[in-house]
Amino acid sequence: DVLPSPDGPAPSVSITEIRQYLRAQDIPFHDGYSCLHTPSLFVGDRGDQPLSANAPFTLFIDKTTGSFLCTATLAEGTWQDFQANVEMRLRGISPIPPARSEEMEEEMRQAREDARCIWERALPLWELLDEKETKETKALFGISQVTNATLKRFGVRYLRTARSLVFPWFSPQDATLKGLKLVRVEKNGGTITYVEETLPRFDSYLNLFGLPLIGRRDTELVLTGWELDALALHQAAGVASLALPRGTSYLPPTLLPYLEQFKRITLWLGEDLRSWEAAKLFARKLSLKRCSLVRPGNLQPRPLEALNQGLNVTKILRSALLASHKSIVSFRQLREEVFGELVNTEQVSGVKWTRFPELNKLLKGHRRGELTIFTGPTGSGKTTFISEYALDLCMQGVCTLWGSFEINNVRLAKIMLTQFAGRRLEDQLELYDEWADRFEELPLYFMTFHGQQNIKTVIDTMQHAVYMYDITHVVVDNLQFMMGHEHISVDR
Repeated sequence: DVLPSPDGPAPSVSITEIRQYLRAQDIPFHDGYSCLHTPSLFVGDRGDQPLSANAPFTLFIDKTTGSFLCTATLAEGTWQDFQANVEMRLRGISPIPPARSEEMEEEMRQAREDARCIWERALPLWELLDEKETKETKALFGISQVTNATLKRFGVRYLRTARSLVFPWFSPQDATLKGLKLVRVEKNGGTITYVEETLPRFDSYLNLFGLPLIGRRDTELVLTGWELDALALHQAAGVASLALPRGTSYLPPTLLPYLEQFKRITLWLGEDLRSWEAAKLFARKLSLKRCSLVRPGNLQPRPLEALNQGLNVTKILRSALLASHKSIVSFRQLREEVFGELVNTEQVSGVKWTRFPELNKLLKGHRRGELTIFTGPTGSGKTTFISEYALDLCMQGVCTLWGSFEINNVRLAKIMLTQFAGRRLEDQLELYDEWADRFEELPLYFMTFHGQQNIKTVIDTMQHAVYMYDITHVVVDNLQFMMGHEHISVDR
């Protein structure tokens, strides 16, 4: 994915400007947690009449970016698109939601069709050949304690040919099937890993699993990082629970409108320190004042594990910590976190590189908020090494943003794809599509700058990426090219 080019990025808009514009246009609005709520331009009477405050407030404007989503019609677009539609309405023209490209529409249609075919072939778990197969399948996924009633409520099925659990993505509007997530188990010695695949592909898969089951009057929610955790929470504590589409790596801003109705959100994302860091990051996006976090620990594993161990899930939820805290704390409030850092020294040191054991000895691992500088003469292999170094982390789910000011993105992507595939693809072009499809699934983004740039523009782009894509690793290659050679003496 490529971020907007510096020639025409969407102009940033402040929340004050948005409010002033809405008041000037007589558009009624409510102030929500992450969004402003207004009646939709795309629903009902489309004359030049002002929008009625009695109409349902189904259009949500993101307070950080100004982009909008209408949950009634799924119309979405930028702040500029919103203003254009308001102007059209004032002239008596029916607003038209911004269209996706034909290519994207066709891709989404194809993905929906593929998803429907898989869904029809998949079976509910309790309809497998015999009870033995059902028991073995449940044991394989660690869901022996999850009842058939829970699986049925959430619509989970099993695809025999792929040995995968199938989680549906239903539209909250009309309950049509929009996509699927397939999860299979891979065993490597004593290690179990879960391999996920989505239709449509990951960057277009924006499901909040469990959303159609949420009632209009529900005001409390538990947000999890995994579909099976959402099942466990509902079964063990009877709470409204949803799972994020990409676990702990990403909370897409497009999903924020669907979370506006909740006065209290508890984030219980997993059992390691990466989940804890992600929970703190997401809480800022969701508004700290309504969020609580379940801290990972031996007595507070992920929800599915808590169900399997027979722990009191309701009690764990009650012990969640408020995300917003005062500016001064006592050691008593820090005590558990300090203990957590002592117990999990390996996790505290960050995400380890799988390809560079020697680097792990030097740096321990990749941690947020730290700066690492690689220096060396021209042609010594800095870019080649750093692309391998960043790719290693990216393959482990670390959302990565590249700013390559020296070589263009096509060449950089070619280097990284070759490193990813571990082979010379120019000699095996028939394998290109297979590896490119797999490479596309990585949480990897490129800035489109090249050569000397205005520092403020670069920083603004980085901040935009951090909000939109939950970036936790930024690579700048290299500083000299970004600054321009004539300013080398200036201490920037």
